[in-house]
Amino acid sequence: MYVIFLDRNKQYKAKCGQIIRLDKLNIKIGEKILFKKIILLSDQEKVLIGKPVLKNIYIEGSIYKHGRDKKIKIIKFKRRKHYKKNQGHRQYYTDIKIKKIIYL
Repeated sequence: MYVIFLDRNKQYKAKCGQIIRLDKLNIKIGEKILFKKIILLSDQEKVLIGKPVLKNIYIEGSIYKHGRDKKIKIIKFKRRKHYKKNQGHRQYYTDIKIKKIIYL
């Protein structure tokens, strides 16, 4: 069984027991989180599709860890103008462990 859920205008596919990487959430490690915007639920026999979201279906998870991704290098360069600019960026993330999928 898997679900596709919506979190801050991004869609994620999740199964029970899976660890999912989301953009940074300001929640402490170990705290529970509940996702209510479920777009799709797929079982082995049936598929439920929301219009736009499914009601009475939730995902319960807990915050697993916080961290930062690898550095991305951005280079701006203009030929023959003696212009070159280097920049870097490290994105903050939060890993969430999916505990269970609740549907009533």
